[in-house]
Amino acid sequence: MAPQRQPLPVVDGVAPSYLWLPAGEWPDLLSFLEQRFPAVGSATWVARMARGEVVDGDGARLAPDSPYRRGARIFYYRELPAETPIPFEEIILYQDERILVADKPHFLPVIPSGRFLHETLLVRLKKKTGLADLTPIHRLDRETAGVVIFSHDMASRGAYQSLFQQRLVEKTYEALAPTAPDLALPLVYRSRMVDGTPFFRMQEVDGEPNSETRIELIEQRASCSLYRLQPLTGKKHQLRVHMAALGIPIINDAFYPDAHPCKGDDLSAPLKLLAREIAFADPLDGRRRHFASQREL
Repeated sequence: MAPQRQPLPVVDGVAPSYLWLPAGEWPDLLSFLEQRFPAVGSATWVARMARGEVVDGDGARLAPDSPYRRGARIFYYRELPAETPIPFEEIILYQDERILVADKPHFLPVIPSGRFLHETLLVRLKKKTGLADLTPIHRLDRETAGVVIFSHDMASRGAYQSLFQQRLVEKTYEALAPTAPDLALPLVYRSRMVDGTPFFRMQEVDGEPNSETRIELIEQRASCSLYRLQPLTGKKHQLRVHMAALGIPIINDAFYPDAHPCKGDDLSAPLKLLAREIAFADPLDGRRRHFASQREL
C-alpha cells in the first residue's frame, strides 16, 4: 500500500500540522479550535479557513461553521510571530536517493516545536533541497551540534529507523569538560535514569541501570579536557547526566548538575557537546556507512 500523502502541500519548507478531534461536544469546528488553542484567537482561524488552509483528511476545505466530528483529522498550517534568527548554518554532508546527512550547528532545533518553526534544521533543509518527505530518523538536542540523519524516501524509512531502535548504530560524541586527574579513564558509566524535576531534566535513581556510556580522554587542554563519549543506550540527556555525575559537567551545560535561569536568545555560550560520528551497516545493501561532523569544539 502506498504511503498516504498529506492533503496540504509543504509551503516554504513547512509541512502542515494535523490534529485528531477528541471526544466532546462543540456546536461547530471554530468553537472547538477557540477552546483548544486560546492563544491563537478566532479571527486567525477564520482567516486561515478563508484561505483554504484548514482541511479534512480528504483535502476538503473546512469552515467556521463546519460540524464537529469526533475522531476526524484536520490539517492546518502552524504560524508563529517573527522568530529570532539563529545565525549559524547547517552543512549537508551527504545525500542520495534515500537519505540525507546534515551537520547541525548549536542552538538550532531539529524539528519545529514551541517557538521554533522556520529556524529549525528540518525546515531549513526542506527549503534548501525541495525534499517534501524529509524526516529525521533520530534526534539531537537543540543545544548539541553534529551529525543528524534524515530519510526522504518513505519506502525505506522504516529500515533506517529500525537501526536506531535496535541499537545497531555506532554513535560517537566529543565533549569539553573539566579535567579529572583522579578519574581512571577509559571507563564505562552505568546508571538508572528517570524523568526528573523540573520536567525538562532527567535524574539518576537507585535500581537496575538503563543507561550506559563509554568515556575516554582524547586530550588535555589548558583549562579543560576533550573527551570521547560513546552512548550504548539512548536516554534523554544521557551524556550530560553521566558527565555531571562523574564531577565533570560539560562546559556551558545549563541543565546539569544544576538548572540555571533560561538564557532566552543568548547564543554566546554553546554547550560543548558535538555528535562527531555515526556509523552503521546500510540495512538495504549492507555497505558500511560512516559520517563525521566538520565542526570543532
